[in-house]
Amino acid sequence: MKTLRTDLRIISEWIEPKSRLLDLGCGDGALLQHLKHTRQVQGYGLEISPNNITTCLQNGINVIQKDLNNGLDDFSDHSFDYVVMTQTLQAMARPDILLEDMLRIGQQGIVTFPNFGYWENRFKLLYTGFMPLSVCIPHEWYDTPNIHLCTLKDFERLCRIKKIRIIQRAVVDLSHRPRWLINIFPNWLGQIALYHFKR
Repeated sequence: MKTLRTDLRIISEWIEPKSRLLDLGCGDGALLQHLKHTRQVQGYGLEISPNNITTCLQNGINVIQKDLNNGLDDFSDHSFDYVVMTQTLQAMARPDILLEDMLRIGQQGIVTFPNFGYWENRFKLLYTGFMPLSVCIPHEWYDTPNIHLCTLKDFERLCRIKKIRIIQRAVVDLSHRPRWLINIFPNWLGQIALYHFKR
């Protein structure tokens, strides 16, 4: 089994052993595979890419092909203990509705997303007047899949509006490592945000 990315390791520490988990936009299934072997988690992945679906199946991961923008009506209320979505929230047509759906079918939710409030993005926008490009946000404004970029403050305000309680937050750099200075100025210095939440 390959080495797990640091952000996925943080998420795995938030998951109780023997839980039921749904991974939205599961990619190659690395998180599900890790949790299956280390925490005996029973899980499913939803994924749109045929190549990633093939990889999941080769690795023994239960996966369903689905476009998350079509909603999660196929799943009944409280079907899972956790619903996880990594680096996908910003690409959804209605992230607010998807968050509601996550907490309808799961007891707890976990999301990660690039922080548009990162200092370099602010500086590039202020200095050049153009939408910033970075490793986290590598596309031009006209061809980007990231249609709803947000900052940590934006996400936390949405949670307050939706009466969603944040259990844990981690903010990391581009290498998915936590840094002590990021903890002091998370919205300025954090490149990727991880949130664990519930009703």
